[in-house]
Amino acid sequence: MRRPVTAAAVLFSLLATGCGATVAKPPAKAPASSSSSAVTLTNCGQRVTYDRVPKRVVTNDVGITELMFALGLEDRMAGFAMPDDKGDLTGVPWKDGYDKVKWLSRQQLTKENVLDARGDWVFAGWNYGFRDDNGFTPDALKKLGIPSYVLTESCRNGRTKSSRGIMPPLEALYTDLTNLGKLFGVEQRAAALIAGFKKQVAAVAAKAPTGSARPKVFLYDSGTDSPFTSGRYAAPEEVISKAGGVNVMNDLADSWTTVGWESVVERDPDVIVICDYGDVSAEQKRRFLLSYAPLRNVTAVKHQRIFVLDYVDLVESPRNPSAIARLGGYLRSVADTTKPAS
Repeated sequence: MRRPVTAAAVLFSLLATGCGATVAKPPAKAPASSSSSAVTLTNCGQRVTYDRVPKRVVTNDVGITELMFALGLEDRMAGFAMPDDKGDLTGVPWKDGYDKVKWLSRQQLTKENVLDARGDWVFAGWNYGFRDDNGFTPDALKKLGIPSYVLTESCRNGRTKSSRGIMPPLEALYTDLTNLGKLFGVEQRAAALIAGFKKQVAAVAAKAPTGSARPKVFLYDSGTDSPFTSGRYAAPEEVISKAGGVNVMNDLADSWTTVGWESVVERDPDVIVICDYGDVSAEQKRRFLLSYAPLRNVTAVKHQRIFVLDYVDLVESPRNPSAIARLGGYLRSVADTTKPAS
């Protein structure tokens, strides 16, 4: 990240993962296209033409990698780069993909990784691999003759040099699945996944609290002096809102960004969601939040309403809908306990 036949004819079942999540199980794998004809897509608002279907894709990070796996495209992959702090991968629905595709690096993706893997297409994002300061950018890859695709959640929006996000987060997820489906010739599979995800999200939203009963939620990623959190263009915005909550930072026209603790205190969230990853454990983050003096009068802290989701739940990935379902259950219980007596 910074520092987831026609579609209507497909029946979805739920597959439980090792960490208690459920995801819509995709239909049987369809063969990817072997066509060499050009495909034109819209990526970050720009029309981009790919001359041929990639055969040796290199990806950065867990959410992006699992988008490829969810579409059954592991045979098109040369490898992925991913820090090893993204949770247990043994019980995920795409374990076969992780078993089959080479783990190139435990660090951020580099040009050297791509060249060593003989990659012919790179799928990454701004602050999800692509960075100006280290020279790993789509333009740099283009000079090497290697095309790329930018994760839609991470598209720069031009409001500032680094601000990101051009559409609602679930729309970004569906956009990328649709584009990948078109490029790799698995459009029906992509459409079926999207239909299943929409059905799963709609089922949660139908039971979610409404109006003033919607709990206010703060997403805590990291940071002690200043918290790193999510504005309205990163996945937590709709993970929270579709689950029945209100992201207290949804007025920020950015994806992931730093705010001040005073703004958290002022907005007084009812619930804090911790993003679990990195060297600082979720339990360590929880203890910090509960002991940090400036937060002592915040409702979520006073009532110890802290919920944990994995990193991959909270970046664009095929696990976003299951995260909505799990958080939705928790927020309904919060709304029930805070409901005024009749």
